[in-house]
Formats: sequence, structure tokens, C-alpha cells
Amino acid sequence: MCKLCDEGKPQDHSRSQLGRRDFLKASTATAAAAAGMSLFAARPAAAHDDDDEAPRDSGRRGRRYVIRGGHVTSMDPAVGDFVKADVLVEGKKILAVGPNLHAGGADEIDARGKIVMPGFVDTHHHQFETALRSFLADGLLFNDGLPHGAINYFQYILGTFAGVYRPADVYISELFESLSQLDAGVTTSHDISQIHYSKDHSVAAIKGSADSGRRIVFGFFEGARADLLGSPPGAWYPGGATELKEKYFSSSDQLMTMTMGGEIYLLPNNPGDPRTYETAWKIGRQLQIPIAAHIVGSFGMGPEFDKIAQNTLNNTANTTKFGADNLFIHMTGMSDMSWGAVKLAGAGVSLAVPIEMNMRHGTPPILKTLAMGIPPSLSVDVEVTLTADMFTQMRSTMNLQRMFMNARALGEPYAAGFPNQELLTTRDVLRFATIEGARDLKLDNKTGSLTPGKEADIIILDAQAINVHPLNVVPGAVVSLMDRSNVETVIVAGKVRKWQGKLLDVDLASLRSQLEASREFSSCRRRWFRSTSSSFPFHLRTLPATITVSTLLRSMSDTTAPGTTLSGCTLIASASRMMMSASLPGVSEPVFLSSRRCFAPLMVANRSTSRLVSSSWSGKPAA
Repeated sequence: MCKLCDEGKPQDHSRSQLGRRDFLKASTATAAAAAGMSLFAARPAAAHDDDDEAPRDSGRRGRRYVIRGGHVTSMDPAVGDFVKADVLVEGKKILAVGPNLHAGGADEIDARGKIVMPGFVDTHHHQFETALRSFLADGLLFNDGLPHGAINYFQYILGTFAGVYRPADVYISELFESLSQLDAGVTTSHDISQIHYSKDHSVAAIKGSADSGRRIVFGFFEGARADLLGSPPGAWYPGGATELKEKYFSSSDQLMTMTMGGEIYLLPNNPGDPRTYETAWKIGRQLQIPIAAHIVGSFGMGPEFDKIAQNTLNNTANTTKFGADNLFIHMTGMSDMSWGAVKLAGAGVSLAVPIEMNMRHGTPPILKTLAMGIPPSLSVDVEVTLTADMFTQMRSTMNLQRMFMNARALGEPYAAGFPNQELLTTRDVLRFATIEGARDLKLDNKTGSLTPGKEADIIILDAQAINVHPLNVVPGAVVSLMDRSNVETVIVAGKVRKWQGKLLDVDLASLRSQLEASREFSSCRRRWFRSTSSSFPFHLRTLPATITVSTLLRSMSDTTAPGTTLSGCTLIASASRMMMSASLPGVSEPVFLSSRRCFAPLMVANRSTSRLVSSSWSGKPAA
């Protein structure tokens, strides 16, 4: 316990690894005193009482409220941490942090027994895939010819599902996931959705994120295609970036900002053209926005990355080079030369440790990034495989680094070449998940710490919950014990978005129904496409101009055979639901079968299709 902190004199407990001290919970006497002080609250909004309301008009200009009596972890050495202190918010900004703040008649949030800290920052998230959660829980990144690679992300998600997404599917997945992460205390996310086939797809992604009321960095990436070599011919990536920037991201005073995607593995659509990333990086720098790219050694990106590194180190004229505006995601399997160039350029590195371990990206380079003095940010990547909460990211990162260092200390043979590093602490990974993420997204002037003058992106965590109480070490409790159930209150730019454990102004029942409908529609179209084409089309524009039920029945009779994985019932239902989409031109016979029929048990392949249609027909959309 820090005596000076208890006396209201904040101390810096947030230095880097060596000599870091964690602050402790107040004594029983101090807690009792704090309880007594709450009697004088102007309008207490204690998160214990279901009758209490969130502060009125939070986030509006001139409106004040104070978060009173919490265990404050600021993540700013100049501010310090407090066993018991207040955070004063006016409009969208933090005015002051410290004990016993005078707030006049401002509304109060009673944070006794709570941890008050900056919201989490997720620096890499494919939000458009929300409808496909857990679809690829056992899959790998791509089919590398090694065991277990047949079920993989590139083939089944980017090469199959992405191509059948309508703008409406993009919108609901973006909105639902943004709200889901808000619920988990993630106030900022970098949305990397490789779904930008058209302007409508991009606008849907922007609107879905914006409607959540969360801080989002919109990543303008390619629209994935079946051959994975670049955007489909005619797609508006990367050239559409200028229009998007001017129309939606022209102001620096807004919740949403923009990055430019520039994947180095994408080939040009026309022989002799520059590589796609060279064009994309050039556009990003003209627009003065950050540039992000996945860098994965197991996918064969090393040689191209080395080429850029060499140009950077040699300052070769008229070539694409690394810069401080780059954010490199994963960074698995890269050479020492490339790491040196990344360090020299001041680029950021985002690690998604659980995904990297699970999907065969390569060993997460936590030792390398620490050895190079590049503090990483953390990211969740894809929910088709793993969860999108930052508690999992922090624990996994800390556990992996400590496993490596403990193996080295114990003399285990595989760890013989590991560098000698200090063990990561809970404070370290808490920093990676907050202020380092803000730095990598170029938002550290706005968020990432509880610093007066920054925008109020704040989470309040329940430290009296049964999985945490009694509170002893604050960073340890957050990283080692907590999960999303402990996230009680979430504030973005001063506006309370989650209160007493519930999201505000959200009709979850309606959103669930929309998300389920999107999943079923995409699944049905994906099934029909795979059953009627030897090579899955990269987008709906490859469909014939006119589609009729008789055409689909003929295709079914041609492709459905004993042993097939699709039943006649599923195929017809898939086709009928596909044709009801407004995005499909030339549909002459509107048919829509129920989701129950769509996911009916497999039937004998040669069963009479006419009897199947007559028994399953529905002339209206399923409820």
C-alpha cells in the first residue's frame, strides 16, 4: 500500500518493467470513510441501485459529472494512480483527476469499490464477420499444404462468405460487433473489414460503426476475392479512399477516423501495373492517414517485406518505404533486417497473440518486439475463430512471454536461444491494451489514458464482484481475474454508453434478429454458389442476368447426387432466399422459404424435387 497515495498525494506507479510497483486497495478504514463521504453526493448515481439513472445529457457541451471515489488507474505517469480519487468530466473531455474534486452541483457516479481506467483500444478487428462467429473455431489461416490446413480462413471466409455479403450484411455485423465490444469495455477499435467491393459496402461499414456511438478507426481495405490476388476488377479500392476521406473523415473533431489498408501480398489487376500496396500506400500518404497491413511470414510475405525494408534502410529514391505512419499487424517470421527497418522508421506493431497461436500465423513475436524496444499494441483479429475481448488478449500475451522466459530460466532446450528479458507484468499488458493502442492508431492525443484535456473514454470495472473481491492489486485484478462481466459502466467521449451492466439505447432483440437473418442469408447463398459452380465466384456480379426457380431446379438436378453434403431441401431454400435479395437483378419468381426449411436435416438426394417444392413452399418471408 502506498502511504502517499492514501494521503491524497498521487505517486507514479506506472514506470516500465524494471522496478514497477503496483498500488493496492485502500484499507478498511479508508473505505469506511469513503462510504461516509457519499452521504454528501449532489445526486449520486450509484451503480448498485437499479432505480438510479445515468448522468443526464452526458457528453453534451457544458454538461458536467464526476466519477467519485474509485480506484483510479490513469495510465499516465504524469497523472499517477490513486487508491481513491475522482474523475471530473465536462462535455466530452476530462477536466481533472484527483482526490476530493470540487464539482459543484454536478451529477455523480458512485465508483466506490470500482476500478476507474481508460477504455481498451483494439488495433485490429475484422468486424464485418460478426455474423460468422465461431464458424471457423477449428480452422487455420490458409491451406499451406501441411496437416489440418484444409479448413482455413482464406478459403472459407474471405474466398467464400465475403463475396456474398450485401451492404445490409456489412451494416448489421459492424453495428452488432461495435456494441458487443462496447459491452466489453473496448471504447476504440480499428476496423479492418476486407469487404469494400463497392461504395455501398464501404458506406454500410461506416454507418454501422458510427451508429454504435463508439470510437472507430475505419480501415479502407480491399474487397476479398476468390483468387486472393487483389480487389476484383472494377472495385473502387484503393482509389475510393480520397472520396471517403473527404466525405466522412474530413474533420479531426469526430469519433471516427480513417486508415489506409495496403496488403503487400496483393498483386495488381493488370500485368505491368504497380503492386496494389504501392498504390495504396501512396494514396494514404497523400491523404495523410495511417497505413496498415497484415505481415505474416507463413504466408510468404518475407521477401517483399525485406525489399521494402532494404529500400527504407538505403533510403532508395522513388521506392515505397516504411514510415511512422505504418501499423504492421502480426509481424510473424520477419527477418532481423526488416525488424531493424521497422524500428528505424518508428512504425507500430499490433499483436493478436491468441489468434496467431491458434491459426498458424507463426509464433507471436512478443520477444522480438520487446527486444527491439517497440511496445506492441494488442488486437482481437477475427471472431470466426476466437473471442474479441481484451482481457483474453492481455492474459495470453503476458502468459506467452513469461512461458518463454521461464523456459529459458529452467534451461529447457527449445528456449536456449531466447533473449534474456524481464518478465512482463500485468501493468505492462494493461499499457499495451490502452495507451500503446492509442499511439499506434495516432489517437494518443485523444484517448488511451485518463489525462485532463483528453476525451473521456472511461470504463468502470466492478471490483466487488465475486470473481474479484477482495481487491488487492489493481492491475493484477484487471488482467488476471476480470472478464467482460466486470465491465459495469462504459463512457465514450463523455457519453455514458453502458450503465449498471446494460447497454443504453439499444434494442438487442431486434439487432439479434437482424444478425441471424444476415447469417442465414449469407449461408444460403454460399451453399447455392458452391453447389452450382466449380469455382466460387468472387462476387454477385458474376451471376446470370435472370434467375428462375426452374433454372435452380435444373442446376440442382445436375449437381445433387448420392453422397453430396447438400440436400435438395437446403438447396432450394438457399436459392429461394437468395432470390428475395434486392441486390440480385433479374429475379422473376420471388420465393422465400423459412429458416427452418433452410436448415432442415439432410434429405435423400434423389427425392422428388416437385414434391419437395409443394410441401415446403412459402409465399412470404419467414418470420
